[in-house]
Amino acid sequence: MADLLLLGAGFSRNWGGWLATEAFEYLLGCPEVTSNPRLGELLWRHQPQGGFEAALAELQGEYSRNPRSCEAALMGLQAAVSGMFADMNGAFMESTQQTFQNCVEHTVGTFLTRFDAIFTLNQDVLLEHFYGNDNITLTGKKQWAGAQLPGMQRVPAQEPMHHDSWARSTWNPLPQEAFKVDPGCQPIFKLHGSSNWARADGSRLLIMGGQKAREIGQTPILNWYADEFEKSLSAQPSRLMVIGYGFRDDHINAVIGRASEQGLKLFVICPEGADVARRLNSTRERGAISASTPLEGILERSLIGASRRQLRDIFGGDTAEHNKVMRFFEA
Repeated sequence: MADLLLLGAGFSRNWGGWLATEAFEYLLGCPEVTSNPRLGELLWRHQPQGGFEAALAELQGEYSRNPRSCEAALMGLQAAVSGMFADMNGAFMESTQQTFQNCVEHTVGTFLTRFDAIFTLNQDVLLEHFYGNDNITLTGKKQWAGAQLPGMQRVPAQEPMHHDSWARSTWNPLPQEAFKVDPGCQPIFKLHGSSNWARADGSRLLIMGGQKAREIGQTPILNWYADEFEKSLSAQPSRLMVIGYGFRDDHINAVIGRASEQGLKLFVICPEGADVARRLNSTRERGAISASTPLEGILERSLIGASRRQLRDIFGGDTAEHNKVMRFFEA
């Protein structure tokens, strides 16, 4: 049985990371936005649905058709988003609260070592700071030789005191022929890239906006990661724990859907719990004629449990909820 983990923004939220709605509020106050009325208008227009990524997608689409018409706005919004990640990552690296209790057996870190692979949609460096740097060979039941960002090469930070920091390093893709998971290492696949990854030309390697699937297909390392995600979920029997993902990325949902038809089992940790798919279905609003969605079908077919609690509760002393979550590994 393969035990797999998928992380979304709600995971980082437990340590102070921003959700999409909070990212919108951050961006409104950025100089790049306050000095460009069009960016403010775009953010407000897309705030009810799609958020800042929908605003970015509109600019990306316009830029592809007529670069001169919106180059300044696009560069401005991208700079504001980069600044947001810099502020969020800086806060993570200043924080000393890695665990929510002192019992090693019940820490989030020990919990993470139980998974055969970790897939994350997050582009912050929380996982690298609190988990990737640790010697995971000393915790958990699985005998890992260490953690790994497959296919990536670390360029250490210049400061001697930060030389070993995964979070403060820059990461570059290896040549395609070197894409592999090292035996004995726990792979961490950042499916949308990361705020501290760089392409060969020095530009950031992270995917945002409305053309994620296309950009992933054009980026060798992320295309390989996408293949590994599909292959891992489709290999049965498999279980997938989903933490903090709102099921709003169609290309991710499609992979989960195909795997669910082959027997994949799901456990979801998010504020909406088992209702997460129904909350996304606009036809279930009061007074509307409801129609079930494919996502609802996926959860009804595959869900083996859910938790609406925060990780600081689950791993901070709520024994009943912790026991419910850990049943995932016995299903």
